[in-house]
Amino acid sequence: YLLAGCGMTYGFVIDNRKCIGCHACSVACKAEHDIPLGVNRTWVKAIEKGDFPNSRRFFSVLRCNHCANAPCTAICPTTALFTRKDGIVDFDPDRCIGCKACLQGCPYDALYIDPDTNTAAKCNFCAHRVEVNLAPPCAVVCPEKAIIAGDMDDPATEIAHLIRTEQVQVRKPEKGTRPNLFYIDADTASLTPAATTNGDSYLWSQAREPGIHPGEPVIARSPDPEDGRGGLDEAPLQDGSLGVYGTGQTHMGSWGGKVSAYLWTKSIASGCLMLAPEGTHGERKVG
Repeated sequence: YLLAGCGMTYGFVIDNRKCIGCHACSVACKAEHDIPLGVNRTWVKAIEKGDFPNSRRFFSVLRCNHCANAPCTAICPTTALFTRKDGIVDFDPDRCIGCKACLQGCPYDALYIDPDTNTAAKCNFCAHRVEVNLAPPCAVVCPEKAIIAGDMDDPATEIAHLIRTEQVQVRKPEKGTRPNLFYIDADTASLTPAATTNGDSYLWSQAREPGIHPGEPVIARSPDPEDGRGGLDEAPLQDGSLGVYGTGQTHMGSWGGKVSAYLWTKSIASGCLMLAPEGTHGERKVG
């Protein structure tokens, strides 16, 4: 690792040929940032295909994509989210007002509201470690070295070599966000939020959505692209994929009364300013 900010672009490569779904990356991330229970900056999604005994499980590590054209930074009203010179999309919790606009703008469900601070948070590439020439802990602890992090602009790095020589893919390229998180040999169903159906059982626990009958497939519905709430894919892929494990960290319809009140009062204030009579400012009495 070199010092950040010298004309470089940091990114991740997830090699799905090696990932064993051990969740070591998730645990290391939680330990590094003291993340509360119920939310995650990085997590592992597992899906299954086929019928026993001819079944197979696929894993995908999901997190912030550190997009070159990040919608979360554009929509944030307080510039609490920003893109650093080295390509890392970072955030300043002291500027965050918890409006959840970034949650609505991100098509990857990478952000969450910290239950302790009520501010937004996400993977920030462990920028505090990068600045002292250390790799993110998720890449350090991965026993299979399936997570590769580094400077994509430096041809001598492993990540640059993999992007040049391997067939890589990104999540939701149609969104135009230009993600800097690349996957090798990833199953399409594991990368698309609405591409799998959910059964009534999970990896380590039993769960069933209210109103769903046993055995009835649950379609993971996503916001309509026309309503401005994220534009995730609506129709699942018909390939028999079954989601068996995930964090449930989705933010559909997460705007609450605070955001509505914020937008409403802001509109009133803007209207009052526009209707203010001319000549009321800067006038001076003569004589």
